[in-house]
Amino acid sequence: MNPFSPFQLAPGKERTIEQNIGSGFIVFEDGLIITNKHVVLDTAAKYTVLTNDKAEYAVEQIYRDPLNDLAIVKINAQKLKPLPLGDSTKMKLGQLAIAIGTPLGEFQNTVTVGVISGLGRGITAGSPYEGFVEELDNVIQTDAAISPGNSGGPLLNSSGQAVGVNAAIANGGQNLGFAIPINVVKELMKSFKEQGSTFERPYIGVRYQMVDSRTAILNNVVEGAYVESVVEGSPAEKAGIKADDIITEIDGSKLSGTDNESLAKIILKKKIGDRVSVKVWRSDEILTFTLTLEGFSG
Repeated sequence: MNPFSPFQLAPGKERTIEQNIGSGFIVFEDGLIITNKHVVLDTAAKYTVLTNDKAEYAVEQIYRDPLNDLAIVKINAQKLKPLPLGDSTKMKLGQLAIAIGTPLGEFQNTVTVGVISGLGRGITAGSPYEGFVEELDNVIQTDAAISPGNSGGPLLNSSGQAVGVNAAIANGGQNLGFAIPINVVKELMKSFKEQGSTFERPYIGVRYQMVDSRTAILNNVVEGAYVESVVEGSPAEKAGIKADDIITEIDGSKLSGTDNESLAKIILKKKIGDRVSVKVWRSDEILTFTLTLEGFSG
């Protein structure tokens, strides 16, 4: 402030603010790191990676996944030690879960332990520290403490394999952390190797929750993918699929209510422009829709 005119602001100097905003882990020895997309969402910012041995690397490239809250960060390094990846389809409720990250952007390499509390969750979650709120589908729930700043760090099993990517904490809840299954990361890495930075993928445009046979019987519905919402302008909307429909079959492949990734797996095997037949249960009727898969990129 100007002391002679307390209500007049004096010119200030620009400052560069540095802070730890999230976590990540190495997946390839040549400098590829996985983190959350929301951790590196600011395209105008400059990012630096600080490894466990205190080495600092400037981030050269960031490849953001348009369909999931994931990003691949590239640094100029060789012979790094990648974290072994597990199989998220083999996880069971109650098994050990270990979360590693930088809670509050301050306490590096913090380790917390809990169990897998839920699988296949669809949630609206957020982090007040990192300033984001978003919808996440098919995520892992754990009571291992995941604090703001843990985003992008690994969720490990008892063998030290990454089975998830810490993504969010639930607003207003305690001991409610969520992670993206590691098999989604594997698909991302496969797409990255094949397509480079474009990440254009086929999609139908629905948010869904899988319904297993037990839940179907209890609710007098059918097994499949329950459509929670339909993306405006998507192939699903154009074809006539609506919220509350249950997708039971795609191109003759029946959806397994016990496999939370079955719909995504089927779609990812298709190509952009493919016409697919989708069977839907709606009010005790089986309807068939034909839609054309479109590409989605970020």
